[in-house]
Amino acid sequence: MSKNRELKEQAVAEIVEKFKGAQSVVFASYSGLTVEQVTALRKQCRENDVQYCVLKNRLVKLALHELNIEGADDLLNGPNAFVFGMKDAVAAPKIISEFIEKNKLESLKITGGILEGQVEDLATIDKLAKMPSREVLLARLVGSMNATIGNFVRVVEAIRKQKAGEE
Repeated sequence: MSKNRELKEQAVAEIVEKFKGAQSVVFASYSGLTVEQVTALRKQCRENDVQYCVLKNRLVKLALHELNIEGADDLLNGPNAFVFGMKDAVAAPKIISEFIEKNKLESLKITGGILEGQVEDLATIDKLAKMPSREVLLARLVGSMNATIGNFVRVVEAIRKQKAGEE
């Protein structure tokens, strides 16, 4: 086997592992971004436990085929960046979407993505980007639970007072 083929197989295996470990993957066309913009985006991704990388479309197609993920071929044309949300499915779409909006970029466009092993269109990725982060959702849940527990305690205390003849 040629050295070049071995390197490609190794690259595909690494891409497969990235896709397996990701909660979500955003595909973005990045034609025309400046070096400064890419550097800023990479920095923002690192700060949020998200991986930004540029991969060869052909190798990504091979990796997706190996993972039995179909329907992404239309997304794999031209220069693409792949943003892997490793810990939170919302993080990758949110970071890319906010970066585009904040910097008013027309040269960076979300084209679709993968969520739970399924190829998703731009509309689904946009909805995901607008969702609150995992931390915010957990905080809301805890807040709701605290309010419910507080109400329960007040009701039990009122019943106790009522039975004791207190007002």
